[in-house]
Amino acid sequence: MAVDVRAGVVRRAWDTDLAYSFRNSPVAVISAIVTLVLILGSLFAPWVAPHNPFDLSTISLIDAFDPPQWIEGGSPDFPLGTDEQGRDVLSAILFGGRISLGVGLFSTIFAVVLGVTAGLIAGWRGGVIDAFIMRVADVQLSFPAILVALLIDGIVRSTLPHDEQDQIAMLVLVGSIGLSGWVQFARLVRGSTLVERNKEYVQAARVIGVHPIRIVVTHVLPNVLTPVLVVATIYFAFAIITEATLSFLGVGVPPTEPSLGTLIRVGNGYLFSGEWWITVFPAVTLAALVLSVNLLGDWVRDALNPRLQ
Repeated sequence: MAVDVRAGVVRRAWDTDLAYSFRNSPVAVISAIVTLVLILGSLFAPWVAPHNPFDLSTISLIDAFDPPQWIEGGSPDFPLGTDEQGRDVLSAILFGGRISLGVGLFSTIFAVVLGVTAGLIAGWRGGVIDAFIMRVADVQLSFPAILVALLIDGIVRSTLPHDEQDQIAMLVLVGSIGLSGWVQFARLVRGSTLVERNKEYVQAARVIGVHPIRIVVTHVLPNVLTPVLVVATIYFAFAIITEATLSFLGVGVPPTEPSLGTLIRVGNGYLFSGEWWITVFPAVTLAALVLSVNLLGDWVRDALNPRLQ
C-alpha cells in the first residue's frame, strides 16, 4: 500500500505543468544535469577526487607543473595537471567547489531571510518604517554589490585580531555577500505585500481578530514567495561569482581552504608562462556552474509566470 501511495505521488508530480515544462525544455534539462554533476562532484569530493589536495603527505614538488594527461609529459595520475605545489588540479577543483557552493548557498539563504523579513515589515506596516527601510535600500543600491561586500568584509576584518580572521573568514564572507544582496528581495517582497494586504482574504482575517503576525506569516508570506524563489535562484549564481571575485582579490577564504576564485588567482600568475591549465580549468568550471544556474533560474522564472502558460 505504501509503495502504491509513493508511486501515485511520483506520478502526479511527473504529470504537473512544471514537470512537463522541464521535460520539454532542453536548455533546462542540460543545465540541471551540469549543475547536478558539479554539485554532486563537490559534495562527494573526498570520495571521488583522485587525490586530497590538502594532505601534505601526498603532495610532492617533483610533480609540480605537470600538464594535463593528454599533453606530452602528462600523467594519468593527474588528469588535469598539477599546480605549482604539485597538487592535482582536478582534486583542487572538486574540493574548491564545495567552498564556493557552500558560501553561495548560505549567502543566498541569509540574503533571502533578511530581505524577505525587511520587505514584509515595510510593506505591512508602511509609514515611517517603510520609508526608513526603503531609503536604506536606495542608498545601498547606489553602490555596486561587490563594493558593498568589500566594505563590509574590510570593516569586520579590521575589528578582529589577526589570528582570528582565518577562523571566521567563511562567516564573514557569507555575511558580507548576504548583506550586499538583501535589497532586491526586500523591494520585491514589499511590492507584493502592498498588493496582498488589501485583498479580501487579509481583510477577512483582520475582521475575525487574527493577530497581524499570524496574518503575515500564514497568509501573506506564502503568496509572495514565488517571485522570491526565482530571484533567489539567480542570486545564488551571483553569490558564487561574488565569492570568486573576493577570493580572486585576496579577501575571501583563507589560502588553506581555497575556493574556485582562489584557484583562479593562484593560476593567473602562471598563465603567460605556459602553465595555462592551473587557471583555465577552475575558470571553466566556475563559468559552467554559474551559466547553468542562471539558465535554470530563467527557466524557473518562465515556468512560474502564469502569463506564459
